[in-house]
Amino acid sequence: MSMRISWHRKIVYVLAIALSVLYLLWRVLFTIPWHAHLFTLIFALMLVGSEIVSNLTAFVLIIFRILESKKNHKLVIPKFDLSQPVPAIDVLIVTHNEDVALLRKTVNATTFMDYPEKYKVHIYIADDGNRPEVQQLATEYHVGYITMENNKKAKAGNINHAMAQLDSPLFAIFDTDMIPFSNFLMSSVPFFTTNWAQRVADDNETKPLGFVQTPQSFYNADIFQFNLFSENYVANEQDYFSRDVNVLNGYNETALFTGSNAVFLRAAIDEVGGFPTDTITEDFELGTQINMAGYTSLATTQPVSSGITPVDVKGVIKQRTRWARGVIQSCRNLHIFWNPRLSLINRIILINTYLYWWTFTRRLIYIAAPLLYALFKVQVVNANFWVLMIIWAPGYFLLHYVLSDASSKIRNERWGEIQETFFAPYLFIPVFLETIGIKAKKFKVTEKNVKFSFKDRLYILPYLFLWSMTLLAIIKFNYGKWGSEIIVGSVITFWLVMHFINLSFCLFVSMKRDIYRKSERFAREAPGKVLIPGTNRWARFTTRDVSEGGFSFEFKDQSIRMPQGQPFSGILYRHHHPIRFTSKVVRVVEREPVWYAVTINIEQARDQNNYLELIHDGDNQLLPKAQDNWITPLDELHMNVLMHLKNIERTLTSFMRQNS
Repeated sequence: MSMRISWHRKIVYVLAIALSVLYLLWRVLFTIPWHAHLFTLIFALMLVGSEIVSNLTAFVLIIFRILESKKNHKLVIPKFDLSQPVPAIDVLIVTHNEDVALLRKTVNATTFMDYPEKYKVHIYIADDGNRPEVQQLATEYHVGYITMENNKKAKAGNINHAMAQLDSPLFAIFDTDMIPFSNFLMSSVPFFTTNWAQRVADDNETKPLGFVQTPQSFYNADIFQFNLFSENYVANEQDYFSRDVNVLNGYNETALFTGSNAVFLRAAIDEVGGFPTDTITEDFELGTQINMAGYTSLATTQPVSSGITPVDVKGVIKQRTRWARGVIQSCRNLHIFWNPRLSLINRIILINTYLYWWTFTRRLIYIAAPLLYALFKVQVVNANFWVLMIIWAPGYFLLHYVLSDASSKIRNERWGEIQETFFAPYLFIPVFLETIGIKAKKFKVTEKNVKFSFKDRLYILPYLFLWSMTLLAIIKFNYGKWGSEIIVGSVITFWLVMHFINLSFCLFVSMKRDIYRKSERFAREAPGKVLIPGTNRWARFTTRDVSEGGFSFEFKDQSIRMPQGQPFSGILYRHHHPIRFTSKVVRVVEREPVWYAVTINIEQARDQNNYLELIHDGDNQLLPKAQDNWITPLDELHMNVLMHLKNIERTLTSFMRQNS
């Protein structure tokens, strides 16, 4: 979504950059303790280097936002020109060892995708696990099954093996857990047909479109939303990249491929030699190779598929470690700093992506700097307080205002710092090792069906250590200070308090929250009717939400009542397709209007498939798509303290009852 920026706001943006550059020059020229102990000097250089890189990445975002505003256009999904031939497309679902029940949802959804000529949609499951149950699933849904044995090239090898047997001009790819909506093809393929028409009209002056990346969207709350009780206030952590940063990349015709729910021009993949097999993030590298070959790429803003994201600390850390190592590997393979085939914009995007994975090392440096001074009197910045206030404060606060103004509503900068702090202790070592050439070659599929154990609680230890050290530093540094001493030390205290808040959130994230619901609820309004028990009378209802285990509904006629525990039968409708079911009332909510929570049991396979499509055809509207800025981090912190105190109270009460 394009955002207009007025001329006076652009002036503020440029002023923020100018003041920040002035501050950085002052930092480099006048504040480095060149004559200090070697450790102090090294850390001081690391700190100033981190500040320079952090500011440069902020400048890139601001400049890209200004460029986006100058183009002043919105990414509109074109319509199919039905006077032109409709292209055939191969749809590949890639699976390794994931749960077949999870795979079923994705396969089922692909069979419901709309297309002007559906016989031209060829669906295949690429299973390098050679599993009979997956082959049986393919037979059940009348889709192709491609298997292989002794795959040594991970996901990329599986895809390349499957593609060697396919020949449609377009190619779509899905991970096992990424469920497409019925409008997926209608929201992606028309970009290609429009591009082809433009190239014919201008005698191939328009660059060919290589791929369209649709957003990575998730139908369950992520680890930050769930463990921080923020499902109603905070967007999914990955939305910021998928629906904002990558869309900005796409405005510059160089969107990044993120591994799933994308559509490719088959010729572009063939031209670059298929999916690269010498990296564990073949998606990132393939997308760049396609751009280098002269093809454009774009990213759309509206989710047209949805998957499941891990909610355990171990799973999330392993996932991000693989992404971090893979991007570093691919950047080395692509020679992003000196490759002459990269355009300037593409090089900036890739370098910015590379530097992102060093964010977590920089975050640890930022945490350590005030700790060194407060606890050990190690001074890594030589600066007079008042000079610092004059040179640092205006640029710092104006830049952060501009970043807040230039950011989308998906995530604010403050929340981003919390997420960076969470990943920092576990990612800085893998990033460093990969950078110096110590590679991790083994591909690990992120586990979605999580079983928690005591070991998961050990992930809290680095946060607990840093949190304790920061609390001690705040007390020690400010103890006994009065008047001007407090003012002069306010910068150190400011940073200590900021890090203390961030680390407090990290503690709460790493404290596992119990999961009681077996399946996710989706807000869906679908019509249906119930056969009133003991009568031949049908009563109409509308669903409020649905899940794989049941749904809730309201009767059209509010005078009708059913007691809790009442078994009954009924029919739900998905686009006029009847779904016959039996059920039982498990909860009656006596409000206005009265509504019922019920179980669901469906016998017929066709009805089961339609019910799965009713659930998954559309994003989960019960989860926010933007951050509620009325809820501040302090509000969130206060809420989490209260919720955990209540949990402790319940645990103690239960323990006392058992021992009384």
